[in-house]
Amino acid sequence: MTLLMKPEPFGGDLHRLFDTLFEDRSSATRQRWMPAMDLVEAEDHFVLKADLPGLSEDDVAIELQDGTLKISGERKAEHEERHEGYYRVERATGSFARSLSLPEGIEAESVKASFDNGVLTVRIPKPVQAKPRRVKIGVGESAGKTIEAEAKGDEG
Repeated sequence: MTLLMKPEPFGGDLHRLFDTLFEDRSSATRQRWMPAMDLVEAEDHFVLKADLPGLSEDDVAIELQDGTLKISGERKAEHEERHEGYYRVERATGSFARSLSLPEGIEAESVKASFDNGVLTVRIPKPVQAKPRRVKIGVGESAGKTIEAEAKGDEG
């Protein structure tokens, strides 16, 4: 088995400790948020799922342009004021944008999306591939002879 990352048993905790001790308070409010996404390929379509907890369908935009699917949105910060004691905010907020290159030939009208319990699901049908077909050619005495030809789309 090959390790993709060098094991550091305390590395993440140590970095997080130093980040919280020496961070600028203004940078804490600009924390970047990047939602997790899965892309699964089925026989005739792709399914993209994104975890977007705390967002509604009005907070998310999906665009398909020039073979690129772009999902963007924003999770707004919940402002809480405390006069006594301490509190800690670990949930990241802010805007995000994720882009995914798609195969050529996908029709934007056929892409469907749904949003349920903080999970965005986008179903992307695969483009229809040109299939070979038989073409009858009639010439003189061999009018009933059948030859195979491959149909190709427009190039250009």
